[in-house]
Amino acid sequence: MAKSLSFGQYYQAKSFVHSMDPRVKLLLLIAYLVTVFVVSNFFGFALIGAFLVLAIIFSRVPVFTVLKSMKGILFLIIFTVILNVFFYSGEYDRVFIEWGSVRVTDSSLIFAAFMALRLSMLVLGSSILTLTTTPVELTDGIESLLYPLKLIKFPVHELALIMSIALRFIPTLSDETQRIINAQKARGGDFESGGLIARAKAMIPILIPLLVSSFRRAEELGDAMDARCYSGSKGRTRYKRLKLGYRDGVGFVVFAIVLAGVIYLNGAFVALV
Repeated sequence: MAKSLSFGQYYQAKSFVHSMDPRVKLLLLIAYLVTVFVVSNFFGFALIGAFLVLAIIFSRVPVFTVLKSMKGILFLIIFTVILNVFFYSGEYDRVFIEWGSVRVTDSSLIFAAFMALRLSMLVLGSSILTLTTTPVELTDGIESLLYPLKLIKFPVHELALIMSIALRFIPTLSDETQRIINAQKARGGDFESGGLIARAKAMIPILIPLLVSSFRRAEELGDAMDARCYSGSKGRTRYKRLKLGYRDGVGFVVFAIVLAGVIYLNGAFVALV
């Protein structure tokens, strides 16, 4: 299952995006996520989509590898779309289906499409960051951005380390979950029949071994860090210093153009939702 899940994994390659400063990539991701929520028409989504395609091309990550990150939230997207299509109660000009309190209108279809696009672009943009940035780079980037918090004795390095480890172990835990499911199925476990309560009870034989395995992996990781004399940020040095380059400036300029285009399109067209 880990092979089919790209979110949290690093894709080894030499590309324009891989060589960018992790701090810049984190800032661009934050700005990108805000822009995805700010956009209010399909023209803005098209512009953001063009930026996303450009990022994928310059990252040299296979398109199918990036799209695999959508598998984890595919059910959530479908469920969200169905809820908004049938139960969204905004202003509308045309009713397509009406049955009791259920009503499918032009505004509900547009709003559902917006939600699907937002969720998809959020995951795809985040996956590009994890695919092109190693956990060490991600830790250094987060720690550098949060450096001012050290003035108030905030454990910046520890927080950055926890976040990077959490991202790193997403595919590992997914693979472990699939192994446990296969083992339970081999013993006659049934996870697909019965009602909602029955399926929830059937998940207990999966959750308990998964929790035990997670604690075991955490203990092994802690022992490995102790064996390597890890002592937190105190006295810690870096083999590679983070330095800004021309790629980072190009990234900022390109996204600034995209952001300006989205703001212009929001003002030029009447918001649909």
